[in-house]
Amino acid sequence: MKKQIPVPLDFEIDKLTNSIENALSGEVFKTEIVDMKSDDVLSLAKKEWLFNWMEEAVMGHELYKLITHQNPAIIQGLISLEDRPDHIFIYLIESAPFNRGKSKLFRGVAGNLVAFACKLAFERGFDGFVVFEAKSQLIEHYENSLGAKRMYGQRMFLDKEAAKSLIRSYFKDFYDARL
Repeated sequence: MKKQIPVPLDFEIDKLTNSIENALSGEVFKTEIVDMKSDDVLSLAKKEWLFNWMEEAVMGHELYKLITHQNPAIIQGLISLEDRPDHIFIYLIESAPFNRGKSKLFRGVAGNLVAFACKLAFERGFDGFVVFEAKSQLIEHYENSLGAKRMYGQRMFLDKEAAKSLIRSYFKDFYDARL
């Protein structure tokens, strides 16, 4: 299997919520993040999604989808990640096409997915440490919105305290029980 060079991430944190919320009404929808099955990956229309999620699956990365309890058949967002020796590495995060841009349907999708990576990093014994490659123009945004810190170049990380803060927002039951 060839080694993948990380793509700088360019997701924007539009709002840190406790789930996802309707951008127009403010109504909150309970969410769940679940493993992507091979059928899920095959069903993704290449013209709708910006990234090649089949390639992520072939690379052996863990793929997860964000869904709402009200409509679990509709994918709100996707994340690709893998365990490294002492952290979780995020390869890709993508909001569904209807959750991007000025006319997005839901806010909080990207924040929810990053918080999930932080939660996994605690569950797997990495003290919440998450690493990703950022587009240079978004480094300050990630510092301000997520509490991310710069390692070197465009590589950024979320430490234990930043991870706890995100988990407290999105996974309060986990936070209360484990942290």
